[in-house]
Amino acid sequence: MRIGIFSDTYFPQVSGVSTSIKTLKDSLEDQGHHVYIFTTTDPKADEMEENIVRLPSIAFMSFKDRRIAISGNYKALRIARQLKLDVIHTQTEFSLGFIGKHVAKQMGIPHIHTYHTMYEDYLHYIAGGKLLRPSHVAALSRYFCNQADGVVAPSKRVEDQLRGYEVYSKIGIIPTGVNLSKFKPVTDGHDIRQELQLAEDQPIILSLSRLSEEKNIMAVINAMPYVLVSRPDARLVIVGDGPQREELEKAVSDLAISEAVIFTGEKQSYDVPNYYTQADVFVSASESESQGLTYIEAIACKTAIVAKKNAYTDTLVGPNSELGTLIVADEELAQGVLKELQPSDSHQTEDVRAKVLEEISGDTFAQKIVSFYHDCDQSIQPVYYDHRIKVF
Repeated sequence: MRIGIFSDTYFPQVSGVSTSIKTLKDSLEDQGHHVYIFTTTDPKADEMEENIVRLPSIAFMSFKDRRIAISGNYKALRIARQLKLDVIHTQTEFSLGFIGKHVAKQMGIPHIHTYHTMYEDYLHYIAGGKLLRPSHVAALSRYFCNQADGVVAPSKRVEDQLRGYEVYSKIGIIPTGVNLSKFKPVTDGHDIRQELQLAEDQPIILSLSRLSEEKNIMAVINAMPYVLVSRPDARLVIVGDGPQREELEKAVSDLAISEAVIFTGEKQSYDVPNYYTQADVFVSASESESQGLTYIEAIACKTAIVAKKNAYTDTLVGPNSELGTLIVADEELAQGVLKELQPSDSHQTEDVRAKVLEEISGDTFAQKIVSFYHDCDQSIQPVYYDHRIKVF
């Protein structure tokens, strides 16, 4: 099968969407399919990337590290026809999403869409939240998704939101997969403890995300004084960068816990498993996650998680919370972290972990996506090719 994935966001832009697309691309190709990425130009991108088509773009409003295409309909359609694509899979409701929808219509091929982002959690970025309202999000989502042949929801939470927006297209709940060959316990990688000058028995509490308001990292910082009462040697390691960094650093200073909190900045993707592996607990107080990739990555690296309770995280931690602790309120964070710093039944935990990882592996992810393509349009056949057309 020849699959065209259309997205405003792709590497070198680092995000959960980029990671999800890369995992899907690699897993589909491992299963014999051909995948072509249609995305935006980026000053940091390799100009000779294989099978990636970049369309002219500009930075997107307050998201200076994100881009939006300003042209490219004709170029995308011409190349899509040259490649004889079988299906268009859009990953955005904005510029490349509309281009992908246009290409699918012109070629008469199925259009599948993945709804990644809970936009209502991000409205404050646009004109301070005064320009766009939840009703605008609902209207855009309804308009775009109802024109697709099928919509992939990474979690039940996303499906419920879309149905609430009156989206009536076929929806398949397919959790985003993880490349398990990449995310696994690292035993001979970068020594994080040595670099950060931490002792082998010193607890590391890991926060890994974009440093922005919707990630609710402030709640994790506010919980640290309570954690330190019981574990004064614990250290919160915050990996990532973003618009809220200065505010977060000031909060740490105001709480007089600078010795206990380390900001590392953004790290290369190949180094991320080292941070998960060497941490004792991965913690996130975010309520904006639609697919929770960082939770899955932590579980794959055998790191306990502390996260907000919802329908999605309930499926991750195991029937008896073997893989982590779920909380309802920010005030429970410290208690959850301290609980996960205690020893657990490793045998039972590993059995549950193996079952969870089987469900969210990249291979399973790709198989479910291909099956959904077929469910949405019976004309799509899972044809496998023994050659590849290259696009430069």
